[in-house]
Amino acid sequence: MQEDKKNITDCKQQDVDAAKNENTTSGKLTLEQELEAIEGSTWQSKVLVVIIFLCRLVIAVTFIFSGFVKAIDPIGTQYKIEDYLTAVHLQGLIPNWVTLSTSVILAGIEFCIGILFLFAIRRRLMSKIALFFMIIMTAITIWLAAANPVKDCGCFGDAIQLTNEQTLLKNIILLACTIIVARWPLKMIRFISKSNQWIVINYTIFFIFITSIYCLYFLPEFDFRPYHVGADIRKGMTIPPDAKQPKFETTFIMEKNGQRKEFTLDNYPDSTWKFIDSKTVQTEKGFEPEIHDFSIQDKKTGEDITQKVIGRKGYTFLLIAPHLEQADDSNFGDIDQIYEYAEDNKIPFLCLTASNEEGMKHWQDITGAEYPFYITDETTLKTIVRSNPGLILLKNGVIIGKWSHNDLPTEEELSTPLNKAKIGQIQKDNIPRKILVIILWFVLPLVLLTIADRLWAWSRWIKEKENSNKIYQLLKQKRNEKENCSR
Repeated sequence: MQEDKKNITDCKQQDVDAAKNENTTSGKLTLEQELEAIEGSTWQSKVLVVIIFLCRLVIAVTFIFSGFVKAIDPIGTQYKIEDYLTAVHLQGLIPNWVTLSTSVILAGIEFCIGILFLFAIRRRLMSKIALFFMIIMTAITIWLAAANPVKDCGCFGDAIQLTNEQTLLKNIILLACTIIVARWPLKMIRFISKSNQWIVINYTIFFIFITSIYCLYFLPEFDFRPYHVGADIRKGMTIPPDAKQPKFETTFIMEKNGQRKEFTLDNYPDSTWKFIDSKTVQTEKGFEPEIHDFSIQDKKTGEDITQKVIGRKGYTFLLIAPHLEQADDSNFGDIDQIYEYAEDNKIPFLCLTASNEEGMKHWQDITGAEYPFYITDETTLKTIVRSNPGLILLKNGVIIGKWSHNDLPTEEELSTPLNKAKIGQIQKDNIPRKILVIILWFVLPLVLLTIADRLWAWSRWIKEKENSNKIYQLLKQKRNEKENCSR
């Protein structure tokens, strides 16, 4: 009897091992089987699984955040791509639609990589893609850290700005994580069954590209720039009296008896040395106000009217158009209507642009614009509003409203004086509500899908266990019957 029981047990264990080997070979291990494999492994393997999980989490969170902040500001990402093209002397050679498309696609790829890593979907493929991606990004940041052609890499949009050295350190850490995960991709535990992975993949692609298109048509859902609604431009330009001042060092190049040397103020030579040249470099940064590059110049007189505009009591409309020759003129009728409303209500209406006279004339010819044009730095205009053209409304120097040219105030909204109209009150940027919308439309469906998938997988595993036990019980019964018959 003891020997028969042992044979039955050995047979059962062999069948279980065979089933596990078959699932492993086919790449169809369930979550429960993966957990069982981990429980039966050595402590070294368990530590490795923990390390891989942490690496996977770091990669997923970084890619999701990086992709999302790019997706909600596709024009800002486009500007950063153009900065890189300028650094390699390719500015103007690539059409705008190509850089904008690249911006949207890059954001989508990053976000999707992050989500697929989080759920451990297509583990082998995604680990290879992430490794290839990080090798390219690390090579670029080595160049950035060495040559400093672009001050901010744009990895996290305007949400988090890193120096090139910080970016390089970040990418080295991510590269190390991707190397580890790419070495053992199948040790990442799936959060969702292979049969349901297509739902996560398609829904993620749909969500991120719809988000980019929405923010491209209107304005970024989250505004991390200093010119957000509610920002006081005057306050943002203020430098505190006790603020740290920048430090500079001047070096003098002097010559005597055909020999040239460099001197500083501390060791400046006597009059027998002849002055040749000097150079001044900043040795230490001082306090830099949040808004340090905003200025408005009269194109005719050259007068700086910045303080007149932001110091004015009451309302001021500012039409923002970095390049009038590239501005979208499809809604010029709505812009003219707002200008007429401003004229009737004695509200200043200014167009701020970096275009030259030719660009201004081109805009006037195609739109019939009668409002005045003023000069502002191109980068500043691109930072103020992600639309060309876009509209902002100031009240006592505070930004109380921002609109894309696709979403300008309507005739109905302009039917009453601004102090009584809805658009004349500061637009409340309800960030908690926006986060809740993202949770309801994206996070919650994936969580519910994961829970349903896990319950289904668990119930299937239980049934398989029950069926397996029934088979072995039947086998045991037959062996007992055979043994009884033989007696």
